[in-house]
Amino acid sequence: MQSHELLREVFQNCSPKQVAAQLGLSLSMIYKWAEPGDPTAGSGSTNPLDRIDALIRCTNDTRLVQWICQRAGGFFIHNPKTTNPHPAYLIPATNEIVQEFADLLAVVAAAAADNQITQKESQQIRARWEELKSVTETFVACCEEGNFRTLKEKQLGGEKSEVGSPTVDEKGDKGSPGGSGTSSKPPGLKR
Repeated sequence: MQSHELLREVFQNCSPKQVAAQLGLSLSMIYKWAEPGDPTAGSGSTNPLDRIDALIRCTNDTRLVQWICQRAGGFFIHNPKTTNPHPAYLIPATNEIVQEFADLLAVVAAAAADNQITQKESQQIRARWEELKSVTETFVACCEEGNFRTLKEKQLGGEKSEVGSPTVDEKGDKGSPGGSGTSSKPPGLKR
């Protein structure tokens, strides 16, 4: 759906006249937003949705989308990558959820250490919480789409793969669970 089509639908439920008054814009401008842009004919106008889209594309910063979603009472989650359906991804994906949860707990513990939580600490907790929700939703969506079906069937057959089992690199050397076991990221910082 194009942005002007969405706006046209929105304006069926919300008066363009009311929108124009609340935004301090002309009614004709609001109507132009709901028309397809055609620079040669002079119809249409770059509407706010197209501008937001352009801003996201040029900055490549999803915090813009997260802010909009938060203002609307929700949160933003990237669509899961379904290009890697191999069940070998299950353990790293599970480890990522556990690491995100550990990072959240570290931020909460550091913030609560002095028996008070400042506004800045509250924002850090919120940022970690949003990241945990995003990582977990991606994992769940992959599971629902069957990305890990092969592993699930293998587990049901009695051959259970454990999350804490050592990883094996390309050379066949065993390492610690989830890689080196050290994170290059200090607790509380977004990945």
